[in-house]
Amino acid sequence: MQETLKRLEQDAMSALEKADSLERTREIEGEYLGRSGHITMILRGMKDLSDEEKRVIGPLCNTTRKTLEDSFAKKIKEFEDEQLAKELSKEFFDTTIPSSTRPLGHIHPLSQLQEEVERIFSQMGFTVADGPEIESEHYNFESLNIPKDHPARDMQDTFFIQEKDDADHGRMVLRTQTSPVQIRAMEKYGAPLRLIVPGRVFRFEATDASHDSMFYQVEGLLIDKDISLAHLKGVLAEFLTRLFGKPVKVRFRPGYFPFVEPGLEVDFSCLLCEGKGCRVCKHSGWIEFMGAGMVHENVLKAGGIDSKEYQGWAFGFGLTRLVMMRYGIDDIRLLTNGDLRFNKQF
Repeated sequence: MQETLKRLEQDAMSALEKADSLERTREIEGEYLGRSGHITMILRGMKDLSDEEKRVIGPLCNTTRKTLEDSFAKKIKEFEDEQLAKELSKEFFDTTIPSSTRPLGHIHPLSQLQEEVERIFSQMGFTVADGPEIESEHYNFESLNIPKDHPARDMQDTFFIQEKDDADHGRMVLRTQTSPVQIRAMEKYGAPLRLIVPGRVFRFEATDASHDSMFYQVEGLLIDKDISLAHLKGVLAEFLTRLFGKPVKVRFRPGYFPFVEPGLEVDFSCLLCEGKGCRVCKHSGWIEFMGAGMVHENVLKAGGIDSKEYQGWAFGFGLTRLVMMRYGIDDIRLLTNGDLRFNKQF
C-alpha cells in the first residue's frame, strides 16, 4: 500500500508537470482527487485495513492527498493568472475617465430661505430659538393675551390633541404660531432679549392653493430699555434689503393683534414695479407682509418681564408665503407634495 501511494503521487506529479492547460489540469485533479479518484478510493478502503495498517497507511495517505491538493491548487492558479493577464492585455482601461456619480439632491426652497433668514438676523445680533410644536393652551393662548372667548381658540381653528384640561396649563394643542417660544425665552433668559423663532405651525382649516393646515412662520422679538417702533422699522427695512439685495421701503398701517399694543400691519415696497403699481401689488405699490407691534404689557408680565422698565416689539410673517412670493409659486401645496419635478427646479 505504501508503494502504491508513492507511485500514485509520482504519476500525478508527472502528469501535472506535463499539463498544458487549465482544463487538462482539472482533469488530472479529478483522476486522483475526485469522487472516484485513485487517492479517494484508497481512503474509502481504509475501513477494511487492520488497526496496525491504519496507523501506518492513514497518515501517509493524508500526507499524499495534502501534497497533491497543494500542487494542483498552485498549478490552477498559475493558469488562471495567465488567462487573466491575456484578457487584460486585450482591453484598455482609461483611468482618467470620471466614474459614474449618484444624482445630487436639492435643498428644499423652504429650507433655503429659512437658512437665509436665520443668517441675516444672526448677523444683526438676533439669536435663533426653537420650541415644542405641541404646546399647552397656557403658552399658546393665555400668556399671549388671547382670552378664552377669542375666535382663535375655537375648535374650528385649532388642533386640540387633549380633551382633558390641566389645572395650570389647559389642554395640549398643535401650536398655531411660534409666539409661545417667545414666552419660554423670556422666562428662561429674562431681559434684554433679541431673538427670532422660525418653525412649523398648524391651523385647522381646509387646504387650497393659498391655505394649508401646516405652514412655516418666522417670529421676531426684541426687548430692551427705550425701545420704539422706529427701531422695528429700521430692523425690518434692513432685513428686507439684505434678503432681496436691493433697497426696500417699509410702511406701517394700524392693525390688531391681542399680544401687541399698538398693533401694526407691515408692508414693503413692491420690487417689481418699484412702488409704481402693478398686478402683483394690486396697483398699490406695496406688498402686505407681516403683523407686528409693541409687545403688550400682559405678555411681558406673563414672561416675567417688568413692563415699567423694559419695552419690546415683536413681528411675525409667513415663511411659506415669502417663498411663494420670491419664486412665483402659485399653489402652496406644491411645497409639500414631494414632487421631484418641482423640487429639482431649486
